[in-house]
Amino acid sequence: MFETVELGRTLPKESYREEQERLRAELLKIQRRVEDEKLAVVVLVGGVDGAGRGDVVNLINEWMDTRSISTVAFDEPTEEESQRPRAWRYWMALPPKGSIAVLTGAWYSETIARRAYGEIDDADLDTAMHNVAAFEQMLVDGGVLLIKLWLHISKEQQKKRFKKLRKRKETAWQVTDRDLKHHELYDELRWVAARAIRTTSTGEAPWLVIEAGDRRYRRIEAAKQVVRSIERRLARPPLPSGSPAPQIEDPHTILDTLDLTQALTREDYGVRLEKAQARLAELSRRASAAKVSTIIVFEGADAAGKGGAIRRIIAPLDARHYRVIRIAAPSDEEKAHHYLWRFWRHLPRLGRFTIYDRSWYGRVLVERVEGFAHRSEWARAYKEINDFEGQLVDFGIVLVKYWLHISSEEQLRRFQEREKTPWKQYKITDEDYRNREKANAYEAAASEMIERTSTEVAPWTLVESEDKRFARVKVLETLCDRLESRLVEVEKRRKGGAKRK
Repeated sequence: MFETVELGRTLPKESYREEQERLRAELLKIQRRVEDEKLAVVVLVGGVDGAGRGDVVNLINEWMDTRSISTVAFDEPTEEESQRPRAWRYWMALPPKGSIAVLTGAWYSETIARRAYGEIDDADLDTAMHNVAAFEQMLVDGGVLLIKLWLHISKEQQKKRFKKLRKRKETAWQVTDRDLKHHELYDELRWVAARAIRTTSTGEAPWLVIEAGDRRYRRIEAAKQVVRSIERRLARPPLPSGSPAPQIEDPHTILDTLDLTQALTREDYGVRLEKAQARLAELSRRASAAKVSTIIVFEGADAAGKGGAIRRIIAPLDARHYRVIRIAAPSDEEKAHHYLWRFWRHLPRLGRFTIYDRSWYGRVLVERVEGFAHRSEWARAYKEINDFEGQLVDFGIVLVKYWLHISSEEQLRRFQEREKTPWKQYKITDEDYRNREKANAYEAAASEMIERTSTEVAPWTLVESEDKRFARVKVLETLCDRLESRLVEVEKRRKGGAKRK
């Protein structure tokens, strides 16, 4: 597929000067429009070693206003990055709306190199690239403009480029042992790259392959592609806004099957709570030693007892090893990113706990019911969430999700109790009562959410919360069971590895 960009195209100096003057003005003009239209732009710069990726990155920063441009060149993961799933560092590099991120060595380089080195096979490559395509589609669906530039030079051009750089002391450092090794593997890397590009070049995120042998031609072509891509994106009509869910009759859902009469006496509660908390304390120390992270998600009706359950979880934990993230309306910074960004940013380090008091499920609950998200946005969120959670579990994170459920009558009783109790009054607002009017819509949305996101690797635990004592103990015991199961698995694998050695 690279034959059409090995034609030896060049650009004379005079033509380059004319194009440069015009394109610099166009780039600055369109950058203002990116800011005004609140468009997030990601420019991926990939390509063959020695093809001028660094030069194109520098060009963008030189010809545009760097105050709204971030540049990240990915290499081996840092210690901070290695503590979290591989995609974490890419999410952290995504730009807010109204700005541009220039990324090189991003989510392609490692996989392409591993296939060329024979560390993975064709099936692994294809799986990885299909996952990349899904990730990019999610970004595009979320409003990100993804411009993918692939810079290509022939094997002979690469050889000449390296030879020229190595001749001069000032530039010899630019050619590393890794570059020379990749030159030996040029044919294999070329084939792998072509396969990766074919798999991930889509209508909304196509690869733009640029002949990069001539510096002037490469620079002008890259600038043109950036301008054209942004102009096309800005010409699209905006997505229509969502509309609130209509009033519906009381639905019959899986939540109706829960036995809300289950309860614990004060004596039984005290015994089981103490035992479960002692068990969690011991498991948390083992998890820290084994570098097993835990994410706990709480969803449920207002006043269902999420806060009380969370307090019973953190009581036996080392305060240095957990964070409770309480999710409310997104801040301006969070609104400027994809809705999953604010959850990726809080993922725990190895051996730590993150507890989400409400979570990414707001996309298919409150945003759906209140009309904050268009139907197309919340409808595709089920798959996006399942993919996100799959990445967490694949990394080895213990993911525990709770839905706490109470009856409408018990909810009203708790609301009234909060109004009468001075230290609980901050918990009750007019919004809580307003949400009761949409209780049927919320229950229908919750039922569909549970059905579509309770997966084998990330199942929902439905908690009967009419009795607070019963709910708190069930939450703790379920968490202990899930965490212990994971630790036993990890410890067995490590013992097996030690024996083989």
